[in-house]
Amino acid sequence: MDMGDAPGWVGAGLGLAAFIVSLRSVKHSKRAADAAEGSATAAEQSVVETRRSSDAAERSATAAEETLADQRREAAERRRQEEEAHRPRVKLRIEHRNRAVWELINYGTARAENVRCLDAPGARDEWPVGLSVAAGDVYPFMMAGSMQDPVPSVLRVVWEGHDEPVLLRVPPRIG
Repeated sequence: MDMGDAPGWVGAGLGLAAFIVSLRSVKHSKRAADAAEGSATAAEQSVVETRRSSDAAERSATAAEETLADQRREAAERRRQEEEAHRPRVKLRIEHRNRAVWELINYGTARAENVRCLDAPGARDEWPVGLSVAAGDVYPFMMAGSMQDPVPSVLRVVWEGHDEPVLLRVPPRIG
């Protein structure tokens, strides 16, 4: 049996081996290309997620800054209110002492300077110009009513730094 020449068969065997290696190489190349494509897709998704994360972090930082600014404003407002609450104030009241004598009393913590009464010119003795009533101090004054001009039930009073009239209730005579 003559099978031809040996170098031809060796060449055919080598060609077949090269063909099998080539098929496997194509198969591995295809897998590598698919893996590279998947890796590229994953990288693109990673970039998108990184952008989303970056945007979310920026929004979070902005919200934190706004919250901090709000907290600072609230703290400043609280401090201002506390300072205002603790600021010395004038708190005037009228009380009846006896017969035609009443007292203007400063129950506050600040001095009332230049106190003026805007009402009842004939029903009370004139308060002196520049009347000053210290904190906790008392200024006695007289009011004599008549049938035509009774003692008023309210006096409107102003003082330095408080130009808006304050209504002070005049208590009725006792006894």
